[in-house]
Amino acid sequence: MSLKSYIENNRKILRKRKRLIAFLSIIAVLGLSTATYAWFTVNTFVGVQDFELEITTGEELRASMQNHGSDINQYVHTITNEMVNSYLRRNNTTLDDLILSPVTSNNGSTFTFQHGDPASANEHYLEYKAWFIGTTDMYVHLTTEGADEDGNPKDGTKVTTSDPAPKSDVIRAIRIDFQTDDGGVATYEPNKGAAASTRLSTFDLPSGTMVYGNSNRLFHLDKLTPKLVTIRLWLEGEDPECDNDVQRAKFEAQLSFVGCDAAGNPIS
Repeated sequence: MSLKSYIENNRKILRKRKRLIAFLSIIAVLGLSTATYAWFTVNTFVGVQDFELEITTGEELRASMQNHGSDINQYVHTITNEMVNSYLRRNNTTLDDLILSPVTSNNGSTFTFQHGDPASANEHYLEYKAWFIGTTDMYVHLTTEGADEDGNPKDGTKVTTSDPAPKSDVIRAIRIDFQTDDGGVATYEPNKGAAASTRLSTFDLPSGTMVYGNSNRLFHLDKLTPKLVTIRLWLEGEDPECDNDVQRAKFEAQLSFVGCDAAGNPIS
């Protein structure tokens, strides 16, 4: 082989290697983009500004942070932030202090970080307990509708933020679930968008008129029998919106409940 042919042959090999290196670099960048599409990559978190539980439809359904047995007059229509804070202070925190870390769950009761390490209640996600009671047998649902004590229309369940885009995407990465003492669990995904890569089934509420059915039932109550419900709120790390854009965001959550009969008719 002549010197000229040898040099040209080496140049061809080098060009092929350069193309291969460039191709591998593109694959690496795409892989990095996919890995950071969900989950935070640095430790700044999301804060809970407001989290109230309200029963805004009907006198027949009430709740409390304590079990008062069948004495329905000891139960209330609104579990306020201060009531929740009284509960959280047992864990040396409050809603103002609590910051949400990206976590995930496949059952709504145990939570882990991205690589499988366990997360802790009221350190990395919010958890508290409430007792619900009804004056008759009923199914309990979240509702977007409601009324105040005088019967005037009032906003129902919603999760909102005053942060501008893209931080405002945080309201699509929130999950709230309700687990009863008999093992039932229902998970609300507000502003539901693209499906997350988790096995946990979720539901959203309609933006228009509420329709109550099996898909959005939370749990069942027997007449004058209090039921313990664990309420958990977390930032779902597997949600496509749970990326760096929503770090340091804050949001507000309001939950409104209604009791319905087996046909999905509100009990008034």
